[in-house]
Amino acid sequence: MLVLEKGKMMWPAPLPPPPPASAAKDEKKVVEPEVIDYRAPYVQGAKTAAYFASSVLAFGAVAPNPAFSSMFTTFALSNVIGVQVVLGVTHALHSPLMAVTNAISGTTALGGMHLLAHSQSATATALGAAATTLSTVNIVGGFIVTTKMLDMFKRPTDPPEYYHLYGIPAAGAIGAYGVGSMSGKFPELDSAAATLSGLLCIGGIGGLASQTTARLGAVSGQAGVALGVASTLGHLSPSVGTTASIAGLMGAGAAAGHYIGHRVEPTSLPQTVAAFHSLVGLAASSAAIGDYLNAENPAELDKVHLASIYLANVIGSVTTTGSLVAFGKLDGRLASAPMSHPARDQINAGLGLGTLGFGAMFMGGPEAGVGLAALGGSLTTSGILGWHMTASIGGADMPVVITVLNSYSGWALCAEGFMLDMPLLTTVGALIGCSGAALTKIMCDAMNRDIVSVILGGYGTKSSSKGEAMKFEGESTTTTVDDTVKLLLESESVIIVPGYGLAVAKGQYPLKEMVDSLTAAGKKVRFAIHPVAGRMPGQLNVLLAEAGVDYSIVEELEEINDDFSETDVALVIGANDTVNSAAEDDPNSQIAGMPVLRVWNAKQVIVLKRSLAAGYAGVDNPVFIKNNTDMLLGDAKDTCEKLAAGVKAALGK
Repeated sequence: MLVLEKGKMMWPAPLPPPPPASAAKDEKKVVEPEVIDYRAPYVQGAKTAAYFASSVLAFGAVAPNPAFSSMFTTFALSNVIGVQVVLGVTHALHSPLMAVTNAISGTTALGGMHLLAHSQSATATALGAAATTLSTVNIVGGFIVTTKMLDMFKRPTDPPEYYHLYGIPAAGAIGAYGVGSMSGKFPELDSAAATLSGLLCIGGIGGLASQTTARLGAVSGQAGVALGVASTLGHLSPSVGTTASIAGLMGAGAAAGHYIGHRVEPTSLPQTVAAFHSLVGLAASSAAIGDYLNAENPAELDKVHLASIYLANVIGSVTTTGSLVAFGKLDGRLASAPMSHPARDQINAGLGLGTLGFGAMFMGGPEAGVGLAALGGSLTTSGILGWHMTASIGGADMPVVITVLNSYSGWALCAEGFMLDMPLLTTVGALIGCSGAALTKIMCDAMNRDIVSVILGGYGTKSSSKGEAMKFEGESTTTTVDDTVKLLLESESVIIVPGYGLAVAKGQYPLKEMVDSLTAAGKKVRFAIHPVAGRMPGQLNVLLAEAGVDYSIVEELEEINDDFSETDVALVIGANDTVNSAAEDDPNSQIAGMPVLRVWNAKQVIVLKRSLAAGYAGVDNPVFIKNNTDMLLGDAKDTCEKLAAGVKAALGK
């Protein structure tokens, strides 16, 4: 009871102060339910169907003759088949897929043979000889590389294979066709042989849908190309001298292809594929110019023929120069950094307009001299365009560049098919064009890239904002080989993430030894492969297969990404951008939105790198400074050898 306070009468006691007014309760925000427009996708689908139907009917309206309509039908159906076949190919076999399509694209040799059989000048003969020889290098070299890669995936427990027996029906079919063709009694036999050749080439790609049918696919592709060459010879019926010349040229090309194919190593696959693409492009341009020279009166050529010559010439030129630049970048002969000219877009636009201008001049059906000048002008401007566009693309985008160039070679082959009225070339060209386009989409999706931005140069994903990228503060911690060996032996589950650094160092063999030792000790060891690991699709799969790693423990990003949170150790070897958490954490990062392997979710991360430098995309990796990450610096091969030896010694082996 309060009576006095400091001498002052306080009776009756004052009332206590009122409690503070309670803060007004936040009004609950009414969250309006998201309105889903279920009708929108159907409207868009209906529009797409209408556009497609209108386009097809428009082609029918402008078709100059039944031959064009028939060829267009072949082209359209081949595209549909090509997309479905390629999308069925397993990711692990994307590198063999590139090699197979490279080999099949060598059917540009058929255009060279056509020139040689109908040559009207020494220049046309020389161009035909070049196209035939260069294309045969592609055919033989491509199939040898394919076979080498597929053999790497063989396991010791696999049953014996007798695919050579398929050579019997292949030889029988070619022999039966030869006898029937020479008899002159079966006028439609050439068409049937070409159809069978196309089906076998489709089977060559379709067989790569699984490991069990991949080698059968390679055999099918080889038989298809062989039958295509035989049916072309039968259709052309060249003289004995011309036939001998064709045989000699193809023999020389085969010898060169055999030599190159057997010297290629898995680390050299990307640049080899790029080099092969340049041969196809050069063969297509040669055949186009030679066909124009062979015309008795070029001014009387119909528009379809002129357009086909122009397209084969231009696409072939772009493919040639672009492939040579890609080869230089991948082989280390040119800097991998993009050529950032301030007027890059203006240069591309100017070269593109120049190419179209020459095309308009050529399509006007001028006299031979003017037409040849226009053809040469378009060859030059498109060649410079291919060089400049590829030089403006950085090394990080090389997987996409390789697939785009693969697609280009197919479209050049398609144009050649229209030019020579050869449905086989149109079928095979559409197949290869779709193959490259489908792989390009897969690569772009794996990097969250827009194909247009890739082709026009520069880096950045579709999700990248325009703000400044986050700055990650912290220092990385290092570890030693001994501590890493101890950590691996104490772990129950390990996921290894290889990158291009492993390929460069050729460290796959000691890595395989370490994996075998850990597996024998009861550890669960798997590999995680990013779709764009390496410099071409599926390169790391081939690299591991070369060392004898069982493909059953090699998993793709979608299959394994959720397992990192239940993994004791994530061992990253030579990978950077594909394990960069900035892709998910920083909306302003150049790789924002790119699907990455979430190695940081593992209990402990060990990163094997030569240095702390950024990856090909030039983006700092915050994973390197996370608390559960240690860096093991040094050469990948040397470090893997020490790890393998340490694990063996600790296990008493």
